[in-house]
Amino acid sequence: MIGYLEGKLLKKDEDRILLLNNQIGYEILLPFFVRKTFNAKKTGDDVALYIYYHQTERQPKPTLIGFNLEVEREFFRHFISVEDIGPMKAVQALSLPVRDIARAIESRDSLYLKRLKGIGNRTAQKVLATLEGKVAKFALIRQAEEPTAASISEDFVDQVQEVLSKQLGHKAREAREMITAALRRNRNIATAEELFEEVYRGETS
Repeated sequence: MIGYLEGKLLKKDEDRILLLNNQIGYEILLPFFVRKTFNAKKTGDDVALYIYYHQTERQPKPTLIGFNLEVEREFFRHFISVEDIGPMKAVQALSLPVRDIARAIESRDSLYLKRLKGIGNRTAQKVLATLEGKVAKFALIRQAEEPTAASISEDFVDQVQEVLSKQLGHKAREAREMITAALRRNRNIATAEELFEEVYRGETS
């Protein structure tokens, strides 16, 4: 199964690209929020994407769906766990940034969710019922350059630092500042989970 591809951009279409890797051209569908990041790319540019590989008995032809960050693909897997939302519908529905969708879910903002293509009131309520309380970390996603991880003495602080930088796309310096601010707000934090929740609260306040 294909999970990651690097190569040259051969062609851009409205909802997909053709990527050349080892003399093979891979057709990759892109959700709208990913397609926007390809607006400035030109034929021949280097491309690197995390891949969601979709193939079922009813749909034996493999479909590749691409994401800039591994954590975006992780959110996609959560999103398609909602009843009536399959991979193809999700590709069309995810027209807004994952960060904003996750925040809407955690704040039970069904009106925002209904801005997604093909998501009506009934489906929005299913999204809230299925995902509320499960997608808080995705609200911290940021489009940025690949960060460099930094080390901090406490083990649990290191864990949160790694999530913020390697998974959620924050620069190492920014991640440290977020952690420092969280520890300043709450001096009783004793676990990685508590620290992450405090970081998240600071971002949404």
